Amino acid sequence: MKKVLLVDDDRDFVEATRTVLEEKYEVVVAYDGDEGIAKAREVKPDLIILDVIMPVEDGFTAADEIAADPELSKIPLMLLTSFGSRMTTETEIPRSRGMEVRADDYIEKPVDPDDLLASVRKLIGE
Repeated sequence: MKKVLLVDDDRDFVEATRTVLEEKYEVVVAYDGDEGIAKAREVKPDLIILDVIMPVEDGFTAADEIAADPELSKIPLMLLTSFGSRMTTETEIPRSRGMEVRADDYIEKPVDPDDLLASVRKLIGE
């Protein structure tokens, strides 16, 4: 069974998304960027789904670290963004950072389960 690493600080979102993904994939969870990178090195997932707006280490910073790590850089990366609704008030992360980051796909929150599964299948190559 293919492994998906889901990195997001919103525990309700993580549980809902895990439920959607667990029908087809093994799901490993981390709640911030640092933990996500450590879990990626440990479990070598087939896909990393990474939220952009998180405390400790934001998704863009974590994505940069993943891209710079030869063991992780080949793993497909999907970024979850809620820029449309949260960018102006809740975060200091400049929107332009998204243009600099290597990601194989971007999904807007709130996530439609069918869109999420379609993107995951495409990135994992199923």
